[in-house]
Amino acid sequence: MNYRELGNTGEKVSVLGFGLMRLPVIEKDVGKIDVVKSLEMVEYAVDKGVNYLDTAYPYHRGESENFTGTLWEHIDRDKMYLASKLPSWNIKEPADLDKYLLEQLQKLQTDRIDFYLLHALNARNWENLKNNGVLEWLTVKKKSGLIKHIGFSFHDSYNVFEEIITSYDWEFCQLQYNYLDRKFQAGERGVDLAISRGTGVICMEPLRGGLLAKQPPQEIAEVIKSSGYQGSQVSLSLRWVWQQAGIDILLSGMSDLDQVKENVAIASESKLELSKDEEKLVIMLEEAYNRRIKVPCTACNYCMPCPQGVAIPGIFHFYNTANIFDDQDWGIRCYPFINKENQADKCVKCGICETKCPQQIKIMSALETAHEYMTVTP
Repeated sequence: MNYRELGNTGEKVSVLGFGLMRLPVIEKDVGKIDVVKSLEMVEYAVDKGVNYLDTAYPYHRGESENFTGTLWEHIDRDKMYLASKLPSWNIKEPADLDKYLLEQLQKLQTDRIDFYLLHALNARNWENLKNNGVLEWLTVKKKSGLIKHIGFSFHDSYNVFEEIITSYDWEFCQLQYNYLDRKFQAGERGVDLAISRGTGVICMEPLRGGLLAKQPPQEIAEVIKSSGYQGSQVSLSLRWVWQQAGIDILLSGMSDLDQVKENVAIASESKLELSKDEEKLVIMLEEAYNRRIKVPCTACNYCMPCPQGVAIPGIFHFYNTANIFDDQDWGIRCYPFINKENQADKCVKCGICETKCPQQIKIMSALETAHEYMTVTP
């Protein structure tokens, strides 16, 4: 297993972190973790050198933290780095900060959380947390020893990321990053800013939620075949992330033992970098996937805020992703992550967004098409 220091924390973490959010379940119920299979997966990863476990309050409908708390009967807590996250959206008053942290410590059966994140920060969650004194609270909790290192995970535009990361002496941040998302959300500009501040960077979604590990559309498969590349898409995608300057660790939400074995094997290779031919292939793949994009939205957010609350860039992200991977079912499953009051059918065709769009996208008709595509009954 390869290890890297996470930012300036002084902690040597395995380059592969185990994300405990997609564990095997019983009867397709995400709230019923298959403990036997999940324990086998974690024990294998730890035995092979993984020392970073990542969970959060809502994972598996709140059961991931409970499962994580049982792991110390089987693995040495003091040899592991444990990460969990404050449920930002649940904070209504300052007292909630202590309420959720203490509940998490109890569920995790531990006296400290090594890496504690403010979960899923966006402009709204950030403003709410600031108003409830979260920065002062974090400082106090770190001094108390309940939290060892302080960070945040992020889902919004670069401008929001810049505001957040420059507002506090964060030790690490967690961003969505893969070779298709270099410009998405905080993107490579966010990584560069974090590096300049000495802030550690953790990559989430290195496989785009598993989509980069699936059988690709025919034209993508032809690009891979014509290149002569014989390896797996998983290896190509993970090693691309690891070779990016400033990326200290990537998280993989593994769902079965075979995935664990494959990821661990890749993370244990003597060289994590891509060859020049593999780098060229990644560029060709990015271009090929981008040709499948239906709506040329760059998530610049100039169209926002929508007077009706329509989540325009988020809707186009799900719609484009489903199309570039030829997976309409994925789009149908993911669209509900956007609240009903913010979905495309709430557009009243006022046209304000179209006057602001630098890409001159016909946003109103594109929203209508995207909504129809992602609400078709299977």
